[in-house]
Parts: sequence; C-alpha cells; structure tokens
Amino acid sequence: MTSIEAFHEVRFPVAVGFGSTGGPERRTDIVALGSGGESRNARWARSRRRYDAGYGIRSFDDLAAVVAFFEERRGRLYGFRFRDPLDWKSCLPSRQPAPTDCTLGTGDGETAAFALVKTYGSGETAYRRAISKPVAGTLRVSLDGEEQASGFSLDETTGLLTFEAGAIPAPGAVVTAGFSFDVPVRFDTDRLDVSLSHFEAGEIPQVPIVEIRP
Repeated sequence: MTSIEAFHEVRFPVAVGFGSTGGPERRTDIVALGSGGESRNARWARSRRRYDAGYGIRSFDDLAAVVAFFEERRGRLYGFRFRDPLDWKSCLPSRQPAPTDCTLGTGDGETAAFALVKTYGSGETAYRRAISKPVAGTLRVSLDGEEQASGFSLDETTGLLTFEAGAIPAPGAVVTAGFSFDVPVRFDTDRLDVSLSHFEAGEIPQVPIVEIRP
C-alpha cells in the first residue's frame, strides 16, 4: 500500500504536463445475455485518472527534466502531484475558483471538518470526487453564500477543511468552497526508454502516469 511517507509533495513539471494526454477511466463488466440484451456492472465506485506525459516533451531540456524527476521519485516508488491540463479547478477552465463552486456539506453546529470535493453533473446522477491535493493559497470558502475571510484552515496534503472553534458552521448552514488542485499520482513504470536519435526523428517517449487512490 502507498503511505503518506511514500508521497513527495512536489509537482511534475507543469509545462510538460500541459501537453500530456489522458483522463478518467472506469471499470465496467458487460455480460451478453441469451436474450440479446446485456447486463452492466460497475466494478469501481470511483474513477481513476491515467496520463501519458510523453506528449508534453518538446525539447531535450524537457526530456532531461522528466528523467531527473523520474529518478528523484525512484520510478514507481514515490507518488507526486500532477496538474491535469484540463481539470485542475473547481470551476470551468476559463473561470477562476469562486467560494460557491462546490458544496461540501451542511453544518450541524458541531462538525468542524469538511473534506474538499468536486461535483460533476447534477441531481441524482452527479459524481462527487474527493480532492486530496488542493493547491496552497487558492481556497475560497463561504457559508450560505457569504465568503469567509478567516476562521478556518486547510490541510493541503489531505484536502481537509477545518473551521476554528468560534467559526463552526451553524445548523443548516451550507458549506461551499472553490479551489485549484493537483492529482496524486505515481509513475506507472520503473523504466524509461529514452533514445535521442528516435526523439530527433519525432518519436515520442512514453511516460505513463496513474492516479493514486487510497
């Protein structure tokens, strides 16, 4: 199992990551029935992100930076932060995070800690994704739509928002937040195949990266 000690709170080179490919994946079993219909079953309750950062390598300097980062992480051993080039904010890519972007929960007068989540879609089919690696300095919080300037703290290594004793949300108060975030990932290989001649010829090295889920 991957522990906190096996995670480095550093981000993969953003410029290289911006050119990466990938996104969420799910596991669904589909069984063909004798009637000609089918039965579907979701094996995973949560999606998992996969990327190939090789497409973001544009120069020898980029290649050297990725190799150095790979060596520092000891291949698959240590996890790290990765900025998804499309999905890294609580809002649309063209907007800035607002304190009312995502609903975290409702106060009861006693609960002080709320986990950051990002909601995809709406209604009964909405998917709530746990966010464990928010970016420092980007969090905005509101209670019943009123932004809070103080009275709370954020653990950027876990995504847990905690209100101070005198600022705990009152019963019925809707807690919302906006933020930027990274994806906790690791390399999905212990070997990088690097060829300068192939790179000069336009071949892109594969740099597989996979999300770490608890």
